[in-house]
Amino acid sequence: MKIALTGDVMLGRLVDQYVIQNRSVRPEALWGDVLPIMLAADCRLINLECVISDRGEEWHPTTKAFHFRARPRAIEFLQAARIDGVTLANNHVLDYGPEALLDCFKLLDQAGIKRSGAGAMIEEALTPLVLDLSEGRVAVVALTDNEPEWEATKTKPGVNYIAYGNRGLKEPYRSRLTQALLSARGQADFVIVSAHVGPNWGAPSKEIRALVRDLIDMGADLYWGHSNHAPQGIEFYKGKVILYSTGDFVDDYMVDKGERNDLSFLFMLEVEQGRLARIRLHPTCIEDLGVRLANEREALFLKKTMKTKCGAFGVKLEFENHVGMVMIE
Repeated sequence: MKIALTGDVMLGRLVDQYVIQNRSVRPEALWGDVLPIMLAADCRLINLECVISDRGEEWHPTTKAFHFRARPRAIEFLQAARIDGVTLANNHVLDYGPEALLDCFKLLDQAGIKRSGAGAMIEEALTPLVLDLSEGRVAVVALTDNEPEWEATKTKPGVNYIAYGNRGLKEPYRSRLTQALLSARGQADFVIVSAHVGPNWGAPSKEIRALVRDLIDMGADLYWGHSNHAPQGIEFYKGKVILYSTGDFVDDYMVDKGERNDLSFLFMLEVEQGRLARIRLHPTCIEDLGVRLANEREALFLKKTMKTKCGAFGVKLEFENHVGMVMIE
């Protein structure tokens, strides 16, 4: 089973204005020459860091700096890449309020794109998305530590919000996630936790590392992190795999010349008999409000920085023809 994972996909603001709403742009063009690699996977999962809707009003226009919304044609761009599932637990999915969020659910459901991490109430936000593939079943539970005001409740739409510290998850979030991961494990051969947590920059903190271990101890096979704008190191824990951050994949953000947040990877997971055997890292670059494969100079930057970040966790990352590979211990 091959599972393609990306970092944050933000289709709002300039991407929406100049790409999504431009009828002369074919939906396939957004994904550039990365698309054939994505389509070679058995399923494709992204973190959708915006709401898809033409409804709602900006949540806090005077105090929240950025509000991200893509118009409904964005669904065609997801379909062009045959995106199977999106995670919605992040700090932009409620930028235009509950009306836009509920509309986004409807648009995704009508398109047959599975979702996790947000819901009309907390039970739905906790529900894993499950993909039934010919090679096995994959489940994804999504969560975020952003925007506590957006936490879904029994009566309010929102996200699967969590709180944690040096010892991992705090209550009631520990109990909630324990049940959610038990449910996911009962439905799937391979369980992923998608987590939009932590700051935009820097190596994972002690608190995040404690959170990750907690989630794997609860039954996750893979931790899929994002929110951090640059890809971070890979670590092994009890035979499971931690992707601390998969970086940015599509957006309109300003580029930090040192961090190079326009550079990341398409992460291709290769699962054999319910166990992750290897990960291939295809270097990518955000350019002209879309994504493409990195050129040689960009790939060399990613090779150097990612090998160092993985090495800090004792993980060996090898590259061949600019494609990285991690063999799972």
